[in-house]
Amino acid sequence: MALHWITASLLSALFIGVYDLCSKHAVEKNAVLPVLFWCTFCGAAVWTTLMAIQRIHPGSLPAALVTDPLSITGHLQLALKSAIVAAAWMFSYFGIKHLPMSLSAPIRSTGPLWTLCGALLILSERPSLLENLGILTTLLSFIALSFAGRLDGVHFHKDRWVGYLILGTVLNAISAVYDKYLLGKAHLSVPTVQAWYSVYMFAFFLPAAIGWKRRWWTRHEFQWRWTIPFIALSLLAADYVYFGALRNPHALVAVVISLRRGSTIIAFAGAVLLFHEKYGWHKLPAVIGILVGIVLTILG
Repeated sequence: MALHWITASLLSALFIGVYDLCSKHAVEKNAVLPVLFWCTFCGAAVWTTLMAIQRIHPGSLPAALVTDPLSITGHLQLALKSAIVAAAWMFSYFGIKHLPMSLSAPIRSTGPLWTLCGALLILSERPSLLENLGILTTLLSFIALSFAGRLDGVHFHKDRWVGYLILGTVLNAISAVYDKYLLGKAHLSVPTVQAWYSVYMFAFFLPAAIGWKRRWWTRHEFQWRWTIPFIALSLLAADYVYFGALRNPHALVAVVISLRRGSTIIAFAGAVLLFHEKYGWHKLPAVIGILVGIVLTILG
């Protein structure tokens, strides 16, 4: 039985929270490009294996993992999605590496603001009054969290890593609006989108990984960490239920993304309890605001 789109959105938030924690651990004092390469390799390997099984033994996989044939147009559409996300990852991960998690997670969570703008302008979505109030409460809480970042010595107007993270967040918001088009109007199935998106993501990061390996530029050294494959696995799980939510014709993309950003709560807890960030607890009121915003959105 398919999950309700709100339940799927919240489950995706849980997996994204795990993904955020693994991402921070993987890139902390580590080279970013090899982390992204191995992460996308793991994701592509999972779906390539499933597509091979489907081809060799038709009917052996559950319907939820079966991909559909794609036209050239379909491949180009998914390659475009992968290009957008690859660029978003490049900017976001460098920001994550250099900023405290209790700050980077809420900055990334401003995505609903950009997604809402895109949904209203492009998809003509109209959330209810209570849903709008929930989204607004969530976004104001994110802004409050961002201001609290000054305690960490991060000033938004002159910190380039903040700029990188904001740019990555905007690109992710663009991808979210595009997801709704792919799954809704283009009628692509969830496993088809996720499988080929994963494969093309790996293809985009392969040249960058080769350049890093051959030292085409000044770069940091790479250390393998156990959290790298878990980045891929948690993201695969998060995206699978997320795409399922977006495929529901009644789902509002702005609300889905807002609920998904509840992952900030998990990232915040990890920043305080696992990474022992000094000023983490000062941001607790804003995190409570996020919870209030999510509840209002669900009630709407």
